[in-house]
Amino acid sequence: MSHNLRRDLGTIESYAALLGVLIGAGIFKVTGTAWQLTGPSVILGYLVLAVAILATSVPYSVFLSTPLGREPGGEYTHISRTFGGRGFAFVGAWLKVISYVGAMAFLARAFADYARELFGGGNAMLISVGLLVFFYAIHVAGVRWFGRLQVWMCIVLGISIVVLVGPGLFFIRLSNYRPFFTHGFGGFAESLPPLFFAYCGFESLAQTAGEVRDSTRRLPAIFLRGITATTVIYVLMCVVAFGVLPASRLRVADAPMAEAAARYLPFGAAVLVTIGAIMALTTSVNATMLVPSRIAIMLAEDRVAPRWIGRVSVRTGTPIIGLTLTLITALLLLVSGQVSLALNIAVFALVVLYLIHSIALLLLPKLNRPLYDAVTVRIPRSVQVIAAVVSIGSMAAIIALQLRDLALIKLVVVWSVIGVALYLVRSRGVADRGTAGGVENAEET
Repeated sequence: MSHNLRRDLGTIESYAALLGVLIGAGIFKVTGTAWQLTGPSVILGYLVLAVAILATSVPYSVFLSTPLGREPGGEYTHISRTFGGRGFAFVGAWLKVISYVGAMAFLARAFADYARELFGGGNAMLISVGLLVFFYAIHVAGVRWFGRLQVWMCIVLGISIVVLVGPGLFFIRLSNYRPFFTHGFGGFAESLPPLFFAYCGFESLAQTAGEVRDSTRRLPAIFLRGITATTVIYVLMCVVAFGVLPASRLRVADAPMAEAAARYLPFGAAVLVTIGAIMALTTSVNATMLVPSRIAIMLAEDRVAPRWIGRVSVRTGTPIIGLTLTLITALLLLVSGQVSLALNIAVFALVVLYLIHSIALLLLPKLNRPLYDAVTVRIPRSVQVIAAVVSIGSMAAIIALQLRDLALIKLVVVWSVIGVALYLVRSRGVADRGTAGGVENAEET
């Protein structure tokens, strides 16, 4: 690999990247929506999904413990090197890039809404654009600035969670948890896809593999420990929010965490929880901006994207062109109001990728034995197989639940067709150049 990425991230920055993207908009935005579908059993929903996510993280830990764990690209690299082909992995990477850019635009707009509420007004569009430009500048300056800022924002976020959960445990009313399943098993099942949004993005940590020191040793453990810690935080936050707020308030609460805090905290402390929600959004934006440009590096290396897209600056060690394209696309979605076009496929695209990634782990010993022999993480093969099967079954179930949305299916098909067309055009161009080069070499001979 010939990129110039710098390994400026350590263990603390890696945990901050994972926790920052997980404890983000999901827990603060989708919890209330899911409660309307199933009631307090949202708590159980987070625990059920944690099993699926932990199982899904095992394939990432295995692949990252191989030499692939020293390069960016995440599941694109893992899938393409396992199956030996680029097309399938390219379409998946294309959908992932689109979903991440859309999610970033959505997060920027959500940040603007919280900021206006905290400061009493302001132009939402200018605030959103300013946020994206600010983080773009941070990423261009160097990955070490991304890491340092992420750590400090996570510290503020952590303080706000402690302030929310600690005192809140003493104001819980058990009667608020009844009925636990408000709409039966059907409502509980329907709540799982939106709740899954809270866990989506955990795999973004894999994109830092080219910039983390001793990545093949550190990243596998960080995945497992970080997701476990996140699940504990999710459950505690929901236990407090649902135990403090009665059903009559939860039905109309746009920000249940902040409203719960306002019930038992003095004004200053309640404001800190709102600031924590803002930090949850900014840590997510910071981590999300990193992903598309790192995928572009591997696509360019494999010549399924123009080489200039993956170029890394020698001076800053950052993919400035890829970051600039990410910013421009997010701004276009934001200004045009078309965020939903990309955001609606975000969860679906990621779930499909998780499923394929787990299949790749199952088939790895057969399809790429040398890569499998290079695995260094101490996870028995039997555990790997069980985790992959649990992941495949869980992801297939979530896909089945989502396929009832006809509009979503149409969006996925349209974006997939665009991705296939781009791959075919690029592949033909590379083949033509290769043929032309061979003819020229033959004539010279």
